[in-house]
Amino acid sequence: MTDPSKHPITDTLVTELIVSQFPQWADLAITPMVPGGWDNKTFRLGDKLLVRLPSAEMYANQVFTEQQWLPTLASQLPLTIPKPIALGKPEFDYPWHWSVYEWIKGTATRQASIADMDDFAKQLSEFLNALQACDTVDAPTAGPDNFYRGGDLSLYDNDTRNAIAAYTPETEAEALLLIWETALASKWQHAPVWIHGDVAIDNLLLTEGKLHAVIDFGCMAIGDPACDLVIAWHLFDDNARQIFRNMLNLDQQTWQRAKGWALWKTLCAPIASTDVNQVINNLIQDNNCGDN
Repeated sequence: MTDPSKHPITDTLVTELIVSQFPQWADLAITPMVPGGWDNKTFRLGDKLLVRLPSAEMYANQVFTEQQWLPTLASQLPLTIPKPIALGKPEFDYPWHWSVYEWIKGTATRQASIADMDDFAKQLSEFLNALQACDTVDAPTAGPDNFYRGGDLSLYDNDTRNAIAAYTPETEAEALLLIWETALASKWQHAPVWIHGDVAIDNLLLTEGKLHAVIDFGCMAIGDPACDLVIAWHLFDDNARQIFRNMLNLDQQTWQRAKGWALWKTLCAPIASTDVNQVINNLIQDNNCGDN
């Protein structure tokens, strides 16, 4: 079924855009990625390049954020991140700017493909610590363009409370409400730091079972880093989660807000691979063990 809010993006359109705007690459094969992405449609361009085109107006301004800030951050981070090569412009009834990137080798993270979960947790915490230490002068703040990632969690209060009320089994609603209200009880009290905005398994690339690259920075901004910790309950086992938490340069209240982000993400905006019941169990178990 076609989503009417999405602009149709075909191989033919991408070919036309490349031939018109970047004729030096006109002879390169264009191959759609599978899956092709939701916010952006993604295509291989030859063996060394990647084309990303926003699929709807709500994602269009993220192109400029990535183009401006990814080159600045790249040298300060311990893992590979996307490198913009060119900026395309609207043409052929396609209404937004778009990007060409260097191709990054790797496969999307899946639990069974990780060589050592504890080591993965260490690598990711080191990456996030480095990201949060990057210079924030003139950096974009949380807002509509990044769906308020890094912003105030209370923006999602009504949606989350409604989702908790609808969640079954109902016996867990009280525990979930406690997690949510604890998350809302604190705010980020420090200078805003860089956040990725969507640290999820499809945006973390593996090579030989190790974390190699972090991609899809469309929601990048500066703000509260709690939103970047959701993966602690979506992917990690108990031991890796504890390692991840211990290595992060963040306080207990940020961890509590991270649980709130994980709860919202799981009940209100889950990706297809999310095991909702498992994530909920992880969150409740942490609270029951006094990890709150």
